[in-house]
Parts: sequence; C-alpha cells; structure tokens
Amino acid sequence: MGLNIRDIVPRRQLEHGELKGKVVAVDAFNALYQFLSSIRQYDGTPLQDSKGRITSHLSGLFYRNVALLSEGIRLVYVFDGKPPEMKAGTNQGRIERKDIANEKYKEAKEKEDYEAMKKYSQQNIRLSTEMIEESKELLMAMGIAVVQSPSEGEAQASYFVKNKEVYAVASQDYDCLLFGAPRLIQNLTLSRKRKTVSGYVEIFPEIIELEKVLNSLQVNHDQLISLGILVGTDYNPGGIHGIGQKKALQLVQKFKQPALIFKQYEELDSEWKKIFEMFKKPSVDKNAEINFPKINEEKIKEILLEHEFSEERISNSLEKLKEAKEKGSQKTLF
Repeated sequence: MGLNIRDIVPRRQLEHGELKGKVVAVDAFNALYQFLSSIRQYDGTPLQDSKGRITSHLSGLFYRNVALLSEGIRLVYVFDGKPPEMKAGTNQGRIERKDIANEKYKEAKEKEDYEAMKKYSQQNIRLSTEMIEESKELLMAMGIAVVQSPSEGEAQASYFVKNKEVYAVASQDYDCLLFGAPRLIQNLTLSRKRKTVSGYVEIFPEIIELEKVLNSLQVNHDQLISLGILVGTDYNPGGIHGIGQKKALQLVQKFKQPALIFKQYEELDSEWKKIFEMFKKPSVDKNAEINFPKINEEKIKEILLEHEFSEERISNSLEKLKEAKEKGSQKTLF
C-alpha cells in the first residue's frame, strides 16, 4: 500500500559517518511499524513481557536509536496526528486486511505451521495509543526530540527539511518526495543485517535527493506528484489500473500539465485535484519547535525494566548513549 516508485528513483548509498552531526527527522509511525514487523519471535509473534504486553517497538526504539546516536546523528521523531479524510478508505482497508490476517494466523497456529504463523502475524501489526505514548516517553527520556504533527507525520518532517531545520527525512515510504522534502533517507532505522533464505545480507542506508530525482526523470515537482497519483498513493490506493511506474513517467513527460495528464482518465475526475493539493499544501504546524530534552536515565530504566528488559544490557547501552549525547551536543545542524 502507498506510493511505490522505487524502480525509477535514483539513489546512492550513504558513506560511513556522512550523517555525523546532522539532524534527521524520522517518520515515527513508519519506524514503529518496522520494529513491530521485524523484531519478532520464531513463530512470528512480536516480543512480549510476562504480562503479554508487546515490547518489540521499545526494543527497536532503544537499541537502534542508541546505535544511531553513537554515530553522531541527532534525531527528531515526528508522529502522525489526525489522518486526512481522504485517507479514511485506506485505513479502513488496512483494518479489514489485518482482521483477515488474524484469522489466518489462528488457523496456522492450530496446524503448528510456523512459516504461515510468521507471515500472517506480520500482516496483523497494530499500534495502540498506549504504545504510541510509551514510545514518546522513551524517546524523550533518551534525549531525542519528539514533534506531534497535526496530520501526516511525513508532511511535517518534509516541512522541517524544506525550512532547513533538519537535514533529511528518514522513512521507507516515498511520500515525502511528493511533499517536497529535498532529501529522503531509507534503511536508517533498520537493522544493518537482514536474514534471508540464503543467509544474512547487509542493509545500508541510502539517500534519495529530490533535485536529482527530478533531473533524472526530466520532470518538475508538479509532474512528480502527478506521477505518484497515477501510480497510486494512500489517498488513491492502486492508482489507475494498468499504469505502473514507467508508464506513468512516460505519460507525465508527454502531457506535462496535470490537467492534461488527468484529462485522459475519467475515473479520477476532479478527485485528482484534491489529492494534488494534499501534497502541495499539506496540513503542518509551521510554528512547531524542535527541542532536544536532557537524557533521563531513571525514566529509561523505569520504562524498560517495567517490561522486563535486561538491566545489564540497559546500563551498557546507557553508557553509549551518554557518550553520544556529549559528542552530539557540540554539533550544529549541518
């Protein structure tokens, strides 16, 4: 689900230390879903404490962010607010698919089919209000800035980059390019190694620069938004039937103007204008401030020990966190 333009977007691998001293705005929900999806037990279920409370997101937030902070990266987590009305259909569809996946997981569990259990468990990821608030608490206790967006987190994060308040957006999605973010970093919050059928493969952070994307595709930003709408966004899942990334690129290069591009497709009618405006003029808080709180070791321990994390491992990571914070406090934004 969502925008997929991976095959036509140029990117490059980030060099080690390239982000040192820079501020990166993380699409919080995107990262949390990553942690919930990837940090799991052998049967596909997320990590839990003895009371059955999910802890995968806390594990990812703490250990992965300690590693990033140790590399000299300063982090801002931007959380989603109220979703736009146009996204209601997308969200409802996701809920229905999760319900179906939950039923299939139960069937697989009865058969002790662990591969199927893992598959359907990952399709049934749910983020509760309690998990979100707990995540914010942990992040702030770690000295990481937290910003609440009025609507789409990616839009707010993109606004920060455009205003040069942060260097880049970190997300696995491509939507922030349509929101106008000059730089998008992917794979930043992922583990550096991923298990595959043939063994482990290394995962490297990659940077996608909007200017290079536009130059490579020979389009302007309005045309890129139009391309995204043709392919399909969260506001119009699936896009136009039969149109993939490359065909969409050919269409925007041929017709150039959004009105002429969408004149060919009656099914979008005037809907495309609303979607177009969602990306051109998204709901953001232009007065939002980025504040980096002080590290609160006691609060970190309180949250993690409540969920039965290893005290020794917490202490070891806290030492790294303090060292990283001391180094990072002397860095500027760029």
